[in-house]
Amino acid sequence: MSNVLVKEKEIVVPGEALAEGMDYLPGSGTYRLNDKIIAKKLGLVNISGRAIKLVPLSGRYLPKYGDKIIAQVTDITMNGWIVDINSAYSAFLSMRDASARFIRKGEDLTKIYDVGDYIRAKVIKVTSQNLVDLTMKEPGLNKLRSGRIIEINPHKVPRVIGKEGSMVSLIKTKTNCNIIVGQNGRVWINSENLDSELIAEKAIKKIEQEAHLEGLTERIEKFLDKIIGGKK
Repeated sequence: MSNVLVKEKEIVVPGEALAEGMDYLPGSGTYRLNDKIIAKKLGLVNISGRAIKLVPLSGRYLPKYGDKIIAQVTDITMNGWIVDINSAYSAFLSMRDASARFIRKGEDLTKIYDVGDYIRAKVIKVTSQNLVDLTMKEPGLNKLRSGRIIEINPHKVPRVIGKEGSMVSLIKTKTNCNIIVGQNGRVWINSENLDSELIAEKAIKKIEQEAHLEGLTERIEKFLDKIIGGKK
């Protein structure tokens, strides 16, 4: 007889048995040992049909094709920009992928993106040697001006975004901030009101800390209402 030995969103440790019997399948972060499914790492249990996987609670961002991220320019070469993507690996943005407009050879690239600038970009290539290429030639990919950048655990990004964008939409509506969540764990917050930016940052950090708990949306809504109400 097959049994799940843990609950959905329960935190488990390496070596812990998650299920027994052959009716369940080991997913990401787990492995099968005889008739049991065992946790490989510290993580949050996710049960989807017959598959049991773990959502890591820590770790660096691992770039994947199609990810939209927030990157910071760290160096400029003759052919483009080297950028930090909050990962163990840096990435490259070539001149041909940097803008919808044509960039002439020999043009001063610092006038386009300078060292220290933050940009929103898309991962278009990840090689087996972990070389990462980016593009900005799509709508919504651009240089991020003003505002503030905060960093969160990349594995908590789905909770900050919420189902179909519900959580980040809630924060945007309550604080009247523009917010972009990069899949690499960087978040851009921008408002004409500094207090609003700080409130949005607190809400996002609270989500990061409490991502494993039930009823998160309701708690964040009450949290925002309490802070905003207290400032009126």
